[in-house]
Amino acid sequence: MSTPVTIYTDGGCRGNPGPGGWGAVLLWGEHRKELNGSEALTTNNRMELLAAIEGLKFLNRDVAVRLYTDSQYVKQGITQWIRGWKKNGWQTASKQPVKNKDLWQELDQLMGRYRVSWHWVKGHSGDPMNELADRLANHAMDKMGKS
Repeated sequence: MSTPVTIYTDGGCRGNPGPGGWGAVLLWGEHRKELNGSEALTTNNRMELLAAIEGLKFLNRDVAVRLYTDSQYVKQGITQWIRGWKKNGWQTASKQPVKNKDLWQELDQLMGRYRVSWHWVKGHSGDPMNELADRLANHAMDKMGKS
C-alpha cells in the first residue's frame, strides 16, 4: 500500500462575491507541492470547493488521501448533504437548487477515483499547513489584482 497523500486546502474572497483565490498544499512523504489559483468574481464557498477539487485533480494515481479543510460547508457537504441533494435531483431539503452544483458534481466524481478521508481544521488557529494554504489563496488574489 502506498503512502497516503495529505492535502490542506483553503479558499477566500475579497467581498462575497468578489475576487477570490484558492490554495492547496499536497504532502506525500518528503515531497510537497503548492497550488493556487484565482477567479475575478466568485464566492468564498466556490473557492473553498475549488481548492479541494484542484488538489485532488493534481493526483495521478489511486492513493488514499487525507484532506484537511477549514470549511464546514465543504466537509459537511461532501460527507453528509450530497447524498440527499443527489436523491432530490440536486435540490436542498427546502426544495431550492443546490448552490455550486457544478463544483459539487465535479468533487463527487473525484471522490469516486480516490479514497478520501475528510478532516476539519479550525482556520487561522496556527496550523502551519492551513496557514500556508491561506497564504497561497491570498497570494493568488494579490497576483490577480496586479494583472
